[in-house]
Amino acid sequence: MASTSPIIVAGGGPVGFITALALARQGLPVHVYEAEPRVMDMPRAATTHSATLEMLAGLGMVDEVIERGLVEPLFRVWDRGSKTVIAEFDFGLLKDETPYPFAVQCEQHKLAAMAIARLRAFPHAKIEFSARVTALSQSADGVEAEVETADGVRKVAGSYLIGCDGGRSTVRKALGIEFEGYTHPERFLILTTSFNLGAMFPGCTRNYLSDPNDWFSLFKVSGDGDGPLWRVLSATKPEQTEAELMSPEATQARLQRFLPRDEPYPIVHRNLYNVHQRVAASFRKGRVFLAGDSAHVNNPLGGLGLNFGIHDAIEITTLIGKVIRKEAPDSVLDEYDRHRRPLNIEFVQQQTIANKKRLEEKDPNARARDFEHLRKTADDPAAHRAHVRRASLLESVRRRNPVPA
Repeated sequence: MASTSPIIVAGGGPVGFITALALARQGLPVHVYEAEPRVMDMPRAATTHSATLEMLAGLGMVDEVIERGLVEPLFRVWDRGSKTVIAEFDFGLLKDETPYPFAVQCEQHKLAAMAIARLRAFPHAKIEFSARVTALSQSADGVEAEVETADGVRKVAGSYLIGCDGGRSTVRKALGIEFEGYTHPERFLILTTSFNLGAMFPGCTRNYLSDPNDWFSLFKVSGDGDGPLWRVLSATKPEQTEAELMSPEATQARLQRFLPRDEPYPIVHRNLYNVHQRVAASFRKGRVFLAGDSAHVNNPLGGLGLNFGIHDAIEITTLIGKVIRKEAPDSVLDEYDRHRRPLNIEFVQQQTIANKKRLEEKDPNARARDFEHLRKTADDPAAHRAHVRRASLLESVRRRNPVPA
């Protein structure tokens, strides 16, 4: 059943390793090349939604994800100025639609490590760290990638190549595919503390605080063994320099401004990064495909980017498997771009842009309308269910694969 040449995966973040696992489980040979020497554990994505948990169940990962993460069915939107909850939304309303009516806060480096551990069991799966795909070419029959390591550059052949190499994707650039969209003028800053902020926000570990001047979001993750952590995400001003923002004094003052307390906060991570809303003009060119951040990037409000990247992985690996097993013609691969790109625009770009606008809205009348709409949505059972169905990405998945009656 296996193809004669391996499928090459460029980039070994969570999407890359999950892509490889989905291929290996079909008996398909796969080689992953990751530029870094190890899985990076910087604070990045952590929310795993219902639709994604269903897919991870199919890969034999979901029980460990739940065990190593934190289960949270709720999220709340606050008015920071009045310190009141505008609306609370409950994924529990989806209990008749999914075995996982909740989100799990499980950091992305853990997902990558889980996938790697499972890949080790497959002799036809190969992982190479400190190996960067720097160039590629393709023909009607296969692809060839140049891989740079400490020992030099070598060429490797494959049947297909899947680029999971991030927002600066070498694969996407080598294909000449435009990354359409824009970059926000402000950067986002994540500060992670071991102090228990749950006492300030009891009953819910995913909170979004709207403020026309200083909005922020707050959520809890399980951490790596020294107890749970709380992440505070906020926007900086475009003119602020990294030196102004990242010093211990500046980050401490920032947390105290958002969440005042008598003692200093223990800050265990600081991460400052640019924020983009971009989608590749195409997710496929010949035998080469883009998945995850190489295909689309977005602001993190709503926790949708990594989830959609995992959905990319499941869809393209399913299609490639069908073609290799001769269950479908090569033309079925056209469905990947035709399907995934519009879905990303509708369910990820539109939602994350709206989430950010809602949190930072400065016009008082627009803020009042937004808040009233959220209240009405939360209070109406049908509207509430539709809202969390969309927020969990179940709607995007069910549109493609409806549940049989």
